[in-house]
Amino acid sequence: MLLKDKVVIVSGIGPGLGHELALEAAQQGAKLAICARTASKLDAAEQEIRDASLDTPILKVPTDIADKSQCQNLVAKTIEAYGRIDALINSAYNPGAFDLVENADLDGWRAAMEVNLYGTMALTLEVVPHMKKQGGGAIVMINTMVTRRPLQTQAGYGASKAALASATQHLALELGPYNIRVNSTYMGWMWGPPVEGYMQQQAEATGVSVEDQKAAVAQNIPLRVIPEDGDCAKAAIFLASDYARAITGAALDVNGGEYLPH
Repeated sequence: MLLKDKVVIVSGIGPGLGHELALEAAQQGAKLAICARTASKLDAAEQEIRDASLDTPILKVPTDIADKSQCQNLVAKTIEAYGRIDALINSAYNPGAFDLVENADLDGWRAAMEVNLYGTMALTLEVVPHMKKQGGGAIVMINTMVTRRPLQTQAGYGASKAALASATQHLALELGPYNIRVNSTYMGWMWGPPVEGYMQQQAEATGVSVEDQKAAVAQNIPLRVIPEDGDCAKAAIFLASDYARAITGAALDVNGGEYLPH
């Protein structure tokens, strides 16, 4: 198991990738601390893990990462419960307001920045001293393909994640001497509850079936399929594990090849 007996914090627990990250970490033997703003989402994630017949220790801490004091509380409770933090997977995000740049409500951009950059950094900086003290750790940022391939109406979200990408590179440089690895996964389309719900809404509004929408998206992906969110989660788990102990500052594209770096 890739994370056997490691203590892993996963932020942004919710239907889709958040649940899959927690489930996969549990399947790989981790001791979990999970957070989301809504306690019911944490309960649902715990139930999913128990339904998989896993007896993983699970610490649930409702947390808004945009509030520094709540980040401090999460980390303090994790240390109190487990004594260390081996990995942090930053999955919490705010999508911002979807609109063309020329029509942008910059308050929506600020809201996205508060979570996607400042909140993520606040939680990360709470974890760093503990990782230094224990001799190392792994931090994984869940980023987005939107920073690679711009999509109309997602500029605010993309800008906040692009800022996080820059901060991540600086963190990797500065924390490397302490054996703390900092890497990113760049997610594209992921098949799971959020995308399924979106496509169902589109089907009702436009009359184009979910299957036809999926096929249209898949045509632009070299693997010709929208990746499952559970498969995307595995990439983040890999970067959190000792299998990636020689990797830091990496930007791993997890999108079926829809973006091909060169």
